Amino acid sequence: MNNVKSYTDNQLLNRVKLLPSFKGYPKGFWILGVRSNEDTPNMFDDKFYLFRGEQFIDVTSGTTNPGFTILAGGFKDFNTVGAAVVKADEWYINLWKFGKHRGKMEALLQTGSKIKFYRDGNLNGKSEELGMLMEGFIGINFHANTYNFASKVKKEYINDWSAGCQVINDNEKYLKFIELCKPQNVVSYCLINEF
Repeated sequence: MNNVKSYTDNQLLNRVKLLPSFKGYPKGFWILGVRSNEDTPNMFDDKFYLFRGEQFIDVTSGTTNPGFTILAGGFKDFNTVGAAVVKADEWYINLWKFGKHRGKMEALLQTGSKIKFYRDGNLNGKSEELGMLMEGFIGINFHANTYNFASKVKKEYINDWSAGCQVINDNEKYLKFIELCKPQNVVSYCLINEF
């Protein structure tokens, strides 16, 4: 499932250039997340675009929001205040470095720079940018929604696969993103709202 509308490369590049945090397009590979305005709770309804400089490489579905399991109280295993919701319409330069998510999966780990986020603790099952804006190193990684990369199943429901992490639900696309980004020391990220 994917509710985010389609954009041209130029529409996306022009949109991210307007953000106050824009300092120029990264020279290597970087990832752009687009958060669905519809934001169907617990569904992989967002998109991730892979760029190299200003060149579009690929696009896939995923989520930029925590899943229902976490929003409904599972966040208490990680933080008592609420589930982490990454602030949209921001650039996060040199955010990720290659590593292993939970020691099991090749992923991009938030060990490069801080990220801005909110804590959603109202237990209504919907991901929202609520309360005080915070910033820090909180393990907002970029990973897949399975440890079984032989699986061709494209899961629809986030559940506990994201407690704030940015997660792809298409194994083939995920592996492509990771293989291309892996040789870089750092990978930048930009997250925008659907426009």
